[in-house]
Amino acid sequence: MQNLDSAFSALSDPTRRAILARLALGEATVMELAKPFAMTQPAVSRHLRVLESAGLIVRRSEGTRRPCRLARPALQSVDAWLDMLRVALEKNYERLDALLAETTPETKSETNSENGGTNR
Repeated sequence: MQNLDSAFSALSDPTRRAILARLALGEATVMELAKPFAMTQPAVSRHLRVLESAGLIVRRSEGTRRPCRLARPALQSVDAWLDMLRVALEKNYERLDALLAETTPETKSETNSENGGTNR
């Protein structure tokens, strides 16, 4: 659960979410990631360190370059947790649909009998 906590903590920042969205398109260097932001390269590097320590990205060395990419394990953990919530929410909707299906026909027949059997 610690990894999930650090992942959601890292995701709480809009800049880090934007960086992840960019990395969803493919690998990028710090300089490529810094371009759309009004911040310095060291500031972007700090965001990358947070994302890396949360396990959301990985970096590799390629000479002097350190391209970043999304890390599957942490993202799968977040997705699995969210999927659990999706399933629970879907069950709630199914119960609500069943309840509405039970009450709706009765309401129509009660209205018809009150109106003398006619729909007005």
